[in-house]
Amino acid sequence: MYRPAVAPPRIMETFYGPKPKERAVNLLEDMVSVEVEELFPDVNERIYRDGDDLSAVRKAADKALAPIDMTFVKPGDTVKVLSSEHGFSIMGGEPYVVMLEAVRDGIRAKTGCKDIRLMVGAYKGFRESDEFIAQYDLKRRFEGKVYGYGPWDKDVPIETQIGTVYGIRKAFDGNWFVHCYYDDPREIYYHRQIQRAFKPFGMSYVRFETRSIYHMNFANRSCNFLPIAVFNSPFIQERYAFSCVLRHSPAGILTVDADKDLSALDKRITVSHLKKYGKMMRLFHAVDECIAVLDGGRWGFYLHAGGTIFGVFMHAHDDLFDLTNAKVLGGFKKNEKGEIVPMLINPACKVIVMNQAWPGINYLGLDETPIIIAGEDHAALWKADHCNPYISETARTAPDLNRAMDMARDIYPTDKVIVFDGSFGCINCSSAMADLLVKKAPEVGRQVDEELLPMWLKQRGIDLGVYDADV
Repeated sequence: MYRPAVAPPRIMETFYGPKPKERAVNLLEDMVSVEVEELFPDVNERIYRDGDDLSAVRKAADKALAPIDMTFVKPGDTVKVLSSEHGFSIMGGEPYVVMLEAVRDGIRAKTGCKDIRLMVGAYKGFRESDEFIAQYDLKRRFEGKVYGYGPWDKDVPIETQIGTVYGIRKAFDGNWFVHCYYDDPREIYYHRQIQRAFKPFGMSYVRFETRSIYHMNFANRSCNFLPIAVFNSPFIQERYAFSCVLRHSPAGILTVDADKDLSALDKRITVSHLKKYGKMMRLFHAVDECIAVLDGGRWGFYLHAGGTIFGVFMHAHDDLFDLTNAKVLGGFKKNEKGEIVPMLINPACKVIVMNQAWPGINYLGLDETPIIIAGEDHAALWKADHCNPYISETARTAPDLNRAMDMARDIYPTDKVIVFDGSFGCINCSSAMADLLVKKAPEVGRQVDEELLPMWLKQRGIDLGVYDADV
């Protein structure tokens, strides 16, 4: 017997998505929850999962910050605490805010500095920062010293080894900045778990023109040079104080990690993700067929099941950690002639049902997969979405989620359903899907431990004995 489906994290009302409605696990029949540690007993470490006591996150942050040298910060200095928007959407967002508060308080206590400003970064729109600031009452919690920023803000040139790139001026116009991030792996199909902790220096902290180098100009292995080049630039190094990262596993928040040496922190993250998320990724590879339900308050790519996003499931038919894999970019691959062509998504995903998910970014490859959108108001957002014209033309609309599921099963009759609703620590799914996952997990765990993990680490030049994955 499986436990009933677990309530997923709450959804924040937003300009960018549909109005929040009843969650899929409350509407669908035969929904159960499979614990990550039931699948993989060694993937069980966590200090927090949605609904737990947040004081554990604060305690971990204070412990991580205690040994950090901050003597160079003077009482009259200005310190920018740089955050990135996705952190506010993981497990309801409060764990990330608690870490940011700990960073502010730690700097103030150690240095006497009073001008510590929280900078709330946005991906590409104009309202995300304001929405997060209002949702989490950040103006009060940070005593008015909170500011939004995004890719269209005034630039500052940054001279790097590869030439001039353009950062966000307001992120770097203080004496110091703190890189406050999260290691939720999200788009493994882009970064391939290479220098994950550096990514904001090629995305969140730079102008749109520079971000486009990462997304548009280079393949996923070569594009990783961009954030490294920005981070290593004299401009950044003269202002860089230290890094503080909210670290995750499929089981939940693993710990808070802080370090001046971002490369060392990054290697700890890499080992942890290869060991833990590698198993979830390969378990999704073992799924033979299913209907995937998207049910959350962000872009569908970034909605979690068992701490692993739908975007990873979309590409789980490839080993995304194997650096010999010829795929060159998320959503594309090389054909037999060496040409870059669109890549079809995981063939095990027979139908996608959208109960609630944001439009606004390209869902590459989904025009070949049947899609049912639940709700006329929800479908209207997609029909107006310039990023996904093929989806708006080919997707079908249902009046509600249950009718959408009926239509999905008319297209492909299966009792295997998995819900991507933001959950860490468990997977909400049908009992038939739970049976499959439980059956496949032991062999997946063995294969990762004995065959794949040694290969992945060797490809990245990492000696497992040197880096403790959980510290």
